[in-house]
Amino acid sequence: MQRDLHRTRTSFLSLSPLFFHLLFDTVGANVYVYSGCSQEKYQQGSPFEANLNSFLSSSVSSSTQTAYNSFALGNGTGAPPEAFLFGMYQCRGDLKIADCSKCIQGAVNQLNFVCPYSYGASLQLEGCYVRYEHIDFLGKSDTNLRFKKCSKRVSSDVEFFRRRDDVLTDLKGAAGFRVSSSGLVEGFAQCMGDLSAADCSACLVEAVDELKTLCGSAAASDVFLGQCYARYWASGYYGYSSDSPRQDGVGKTVAVIVGSVAGLAVIIVLLSLCRKAMG
Repeated sequence: MQRDLHRTRTSFLSLSPLFFHLLFDTVGANVYVYSGCSQEKYQQGSPFEANLNSFLSSSVSSSTQTAYNSFALGNGTGAPPEAFLFGMYQCRGDLKIADCSKCIQGAVNQLNFVCPYSYGASLQLEGCYVRYEHIDFLGKSDTNLRFKKCSKRVSSDVEFFRRRDDVLTDLKGAAGFRVSSSGLVEGFAQCMGDLSAADCSACLVEAVDELKTLCGSAAASDVFLGQCYARYWASGYYGYSSDSPRQDGVGKTVAVIVGSVAGLAVIIVLLSLCRKAMG
């Protein structure tokens, strides 16, 4: 391949579309949804930072094999309590493992921008979720609202509401991850992998109830609780605008930063190829 690049500039140009496709083919899974950061900060070089780095690298490594894992670092080792770290990651249930791993890598990279030096942080992307805390939260039920997103409302469409309710009723019975559809309405729901079946069911019932309460007659909506989420949409409404401007502002900032880094990497690679092609 390099010999062809040295021969003609045409060969280099023919590679460019494929190069960009391979670079951005999983961008959908990496879209920012919401994040949360603790106000308490750790010090650089502290034992907690060492455990955090270990958790993040372990999450990336583990995600090449499994879509969910949890970690407890520092406790039981004689380390001071301020060094304890509990963390987990999870990918959306329909992602292939290769895309799961790419999403977790992206989330880990973004955490440093979103929550620098935080003792606790969570980041939800479209395709995956990463969270760590100073205290143990693993396996504990949490139905507190983290994020909601509602589209414009549907005034009087009896068929839509019937189909929506069919989907939401089905999602309440999910055990882990479930996709459901009825007519032109689709949806999916998922619990965190550390929840018991009973806690998962209770969380999804709460999430579905919140969808109806918070978004009413919306044509599409998302609700993320502490340990589960549910989403539905009518055909044509997937990717609708959010009613949460603060969170969107954070997401745009992250997108600009990460996009700038990716753009710089592209420029460096392209310049390198140009030098080889013209050499």
